Amino acid sequence: MSNICGEAIPEQKPRSGWLAELELDYAVRRDKTCLVRKKQRGPLTLQRPFYPEGDICHSYILHPPGGVVGGDTLEIKLQAAEHSHCLITTPGATKFYKSKSDLVSQQTQKIRVAADAVVEWLPQQNIFFSGAQSVLKTEIDIAPRGRFIGWEVHCFGRPANSEVFDRGSVTSSTEIRLDGELRLVEQLCTQDSALIMSPSGLRGMPMQGSLIAAPCSQAERDHLEHILHRYQHLDSIGLTLVDDILVLRVLGTQIEPILDIFTQIWTQLRSQWLDKSSCSPRIWAT
Repeated sequence: MSNICGEAIPEQKPRSGWLAELELDYAVRRDKTCLVRKKQRGPLTLQRPFYPEGDICHSYILHPPGGVVGGDTLEIKLQAAEHSHCLITTPGATKFYKSKSDLVSQQTQKIRVAADAVVEWLPQQNIFFSGAQSVLKTEIDIAPRGRFIGWEVHCFGRPANSEVFDRGSVTSSTEIRLDGELRLVEQLCTQDSALIMSPSGLRGMPMQGSLIAAPCSQAERDHLEHILHRYQHLDSIGLTLVDDILVLRVLGTQIEPILDIFTQIWTQLRSQWLDKSSCSPRIWAT
């Protein structure tokens, strides 16, 4: 195990589970974004960068164990320097398995977007098995003229197997800062199936997704709303703009419609912000 410069980092495994850390720094070198620093510890790593668009760095975060159990801690820190542009995704869902009641799995993500930088954060879904005890926290800090678009999808239980999330707890929070000022705090908490079955919660649907883009204008929000008209058959979509932060929330019973909606919005924002068409990571097609 080493960082990008080849420096050895000692492996450590906490007594109660894995401690996995991944730090990624992106910067412009010779007119394209490059991964200029990588530091890792434990079972989190990064596949080699791809450049399907020439100057934009596409990166895939890998978690070889394939799942997270009680006592495991995953920490990801990402920094995009001025004028850099990176797209981050994962090759598959992150699975949070059943835990003993006294063991909690944790996932922390800290993303820093410098001035005139762009970060596209497009991981695949989190799947919480019944009995999981999980805490997730995401912090996103966007400097002036920086751009961020990302999404997070939670699947409670395994609906394809008729397995419901009726035991365990999940706490998820997302904080967004623009120019150092805290603008948005998103929180989701459930104990057993309380939130999932609540009429003011997930209304019995096992999947919840949020797409966040910032900064956005009212004109951009209104344009995106027209795209959502084609999904009028779904009554579980909400689009809001608060303090220059666009948030799209979707409930559902299947992952494909949620990702389809998110992909449509992502495609439009790319066109509006960057005058670029969408370029889906090729790993999504495998």
